[in-house]
Amino acid sequence: MARYLLRKLLFVIISLFVLASATFFLMKAIPGDPFLSEKAVPPEIKANLMAYYGLDKPLIVQYAEYMKNVASFDLGMSMKWQNRSVNQIIEGAFGYSLRLGLCAVATAVAVGVTLGSVAALRHRRLLDSVAMVVAVLGVAVPSFVMATLLQYVFGVKLPLFNVAGLNEPLDYVLPTLALAFMPIAFIARLTRSSMLEVLQSDFIKTAKAKGLAGTAITLRHALRNAILPVVTYLGPLATSVITGSVVIEKIFGIPGLGKYFVESVENRDYTLIMGLTLFYGTLLMCARFFTDVAYGMVDPRIKLTGGKEKA
Repeated sequence: MARYLLRKLLFVIISLFVLASATFFLMKAIPGDPFLSEKAVPPEIKANLMAYYGLDKPLIVQYAEYMKNVASFDLGMSMKWQNRSVNQIIEGAFGYSLRLGLCAVATAVAVGVTLGSVAALRHRRLLDSVAMVVAVLGVAVPSFVMATLLQYVFGVKLPLFNVAGLNEPLDYVLPTLALAFMPIAFIARLTRSSMLEVLQSDFIKTAKAKGLAGTAITLRHALRNAILPVVTYLGPLATSVITGSVVIEKIFGIPGLGKYFVESVENRDYTLIMGLTLFYGTLLMCARFFTDVAYGMVDPRIKLTGGKEKA
């Protein structure tokens, strides 16, 4: 187990090093500089800015200094937000994206697994059809359309919720539903197909032959095995949702990471772009790491021995 975790951790470190390096050189390959604007910047001021941010140094020197700062968890100063470091921007914005993302992930898993399980247990019946209609709509309707529709119905026609900001608990309802709608559909379809396969397995037939109650068979045996594909999906789902949907945050006026990421690209804020990209990458790698660990906890048939996965 220890060797397996160390190997996975080493893979995370190497991946982040490659990501940081690739992002740095791609930013330097983009034409122009962060100080381009509609108003001409005097050459003296531009030269001082380039020197202040170290952009006048040779590329290899800039790269060495950047990697040194990253190793010490210093992502540098923003080139557009005055007197604010990338660390401060992430610290201030991540809370909004994290809370919204956790609500969306919890909603997606709870509703998706429930819909998928009900559809499998009522295969080719009314509930199965209703659940699959919801799943198809979730995949077909874009999140920004769902967000706008929710705002119009529950914010304008039925003024039950605010349509912008996250100032009170009820403000999380609409953006959470908009963000979780597509994952709900995907998880429901995934759970349904996996559950149908598990229900035809020999150990389920054996459990029924032993006279176990239907609830015990569903929860202890069928659902526990059928949920494995969902656990695999949770890694990338949690990362993409917790870091925040750019569109959803824009529509609901949420000052999360998505807002700053869009503005950093528009403003050519090199340090903020590289910092947010590296932060996203770190979350993704950590999510994959914990997903691998969770896999072994959910399915006792998977053993982590000698640094290898064995089933």
